[in-house]
Amino acid sequence: MTQPPPNRLPRRVGGIFALVWIAVVGIFLFLPIFVIAIYSFNGGRNLYVWTEWSIRWYERALMNQRAVDALGISLLVALLSGVIATVLGFMAGLALARRKGAWVAPFGALLLLVLTVPELVTAIGLMIWFDQTGIYGGVVRLAIGHSLFGAAVVTMIVRARAEGMNEQLEQAAGDLGAPPWRAFCDVTLPLMLPAAIAGFLMAFTLSFDDVIISLFVQRPGTSPFPLYVLSSVRAGLRGDVAALATMTLAASLLVVGLCQVLLAR
Repeated sequence: MTQPPPNRLPRRVGGIFALVWIAVVGIFLFLPIFVIAIYSFNGGRNLYVWTEWSIRWYERALMNQRAVDALGISLLVALLSGVIATVLGFMAGLALARRKGAWVAPFGALLLLVLTVPELVTAIGLMIWFDQTGIYGGVVRLAIGHSLFGAAVVTMIVRARAEGMNEQLEQAAGDLGAPPWRAFCDVTLPLMLPAAIAGFLMAFTLSFDDVIISLFVQRPGTSPFPLYVLSSVRAGLRGDVAALATMTLAASLLVVGLCQVLLAR
């Protein structure tokens, strides 16, 4: 029986240890989420005591008009926020990659500040700014507030894509007589489209799941879906709340998975 080369055995042991460690960390992080998803199919009145498999809590959740209205507000806000973040982030990311200069370092520091400042501080600042400027529309406040963080994320994604793209393709289009706008539409935009779509999906997901900014900038009658779930949990975890949380998780995982596929392309 042939023995594996001596230098391969430590690599195999290291690989097995890495896989085990990843599995342990994954179980530690995601086990509570799986517990909520499983117990959302509990047919008993007490969610903490398992009785039987049932989908009655999902039926009750979908028949809850308040929950449906909150879900509609969250989808509308996430769509608007995603569009704003994608437009701003696309232009900023492309400029950072194509127009190098002294302004790049301060602007990059500003993006890093947006990504690292505690969301509570950002939410309080947005609330004061909206009140001082007279912006009282609930959907508008939510869309603008959510797009702040989303625009920074889109900028990072687009910048990474633009820096990895061959700029000679755009230069060749110019050499062939294409004006700048034609070169952008026919060459740059198609090559950057996967990054733009991935950034939009990421901004959409971040907006849909946001709680802290929504809690501070919302107006009466425009409470998004995460705040409805939060207010429902305060009175005790009910089956319909668990079903709503599971449906939100499934939608978020779907969007994030699609985003990863586009980034891989």
